[in-house]
Amino acid sequence: MAEISSLGEFGLIDRLTENLEISNSSTAVAVGDDAAVLHYPADTDILVTTDLLLENVHFDLTYVPLKHLGYKAAVVNFSDVYAMNGQPRQITVSLGISKRFTVEHIEELYAGIRIACEQYGVDIIGGDTTASHQGLVISITCIGEAPKGKAVRRNGAHDTDLICVSGDLGAAYMGLQLLEREKVASAGQKDFVPDFAGKEYLVERQLKPEARRDIIDELAKAGVVPTAMMDISDGLSSELIHICKDSKVGCRVYEDRIPIDYQTAVMAEELNMNLVTAALNGGEDYELLFTVPLTDHEKVENMKGVKVIGYICKEELGSALVTRDGGEIALKAQGFNPLKEEEE
Repeated sequence: MAEISSLGEFGLIDRLTENLEISNSSTAVAVGDDAAVLHYPADTDILVTTDLLLENVHFDLTYVPLKHLGYKAAVVNFSDVYAMNGQPRQITVSLGISKRFTVEHIEELYAGIRIACEQYGVDIIGGDTTASHQGLVISITCIGEAPKGKAVRRNGAHDTDLICVSGDLGAAYMGLQLLEREKVASAGQKDFVPDFAGKEYLVERQLKPEARRDIIDELAKAGVVPTAMMDISDGLSSELIHICKDSKVGCRVYEDRIPIDYQTAVMAEELNMNLVTAALNGGEDYELLFTVPLTDHEKVENMKGVKVIGYICKEELGSALVTRDGGEIALKAQGFNPLKEEEE
């Protein structure tokens, strides 16, 4: 194991970024100069998003492999660009590294980032490294593009629009509960083997999520441009409230239409947790939540991996979950909020 100090900052960066290949014509100059150079056509809108991940706030290295962490850190940024109906093209990667990490540790983290970039056709164009006294810090900025005027925001939903989601919800949250449970069970035990049998999907959803590029491609093929869109990082309920607030509308979501995987349901029962609450508030699913005009109903109904779960209504009617028995429960934003936790 090599100490990072033996390489120095520039030596470490050179080692991490050697043999990087460029996938996008918009990347004119990548790693190696004081700044990257990007060339985007005049008919393109440029999208920029940043995520900051802190050890013991956003991830726990007790059970999160460094390669998976690197992959996830990149993919969640890609997801934000897809959620604007765009395509991610470049990222910068900045790391704060404490003394307990070796060169090999950081190479493992970076390997995950590079794999994500190769899979999604994204270029690494720069970044920074520095010392950290608070564990591992990861900051990734992603640059993407959308045809001019085609970027989808949160504020375009209208009365009678359909509410759609991709994939299934709650699995990542249940994966987190499973990992936390096994962490507690392993305390003080040598050669502990965690029990993930029959629940591999949940663990994968938590440790190695995927951004829904396929849904963006399907929407384009079908000629559907969502009126509003977000990715589900903080929970379906929170994201719906964001769309409704920004669009000045209300909504109705049907409990029996929320897509939930079988393993998620089994895990919720095992932990004696409310399944719908997990799906509404769990977060980290990185599925797409979007609204479309009623006239696009047939197109989205026939779209693989997409489900219509409700509709947009007038603002004065509020935002509510319609239960299986026909009752209504007001939606509340109860997703992950690290700032709130710190204040308490």
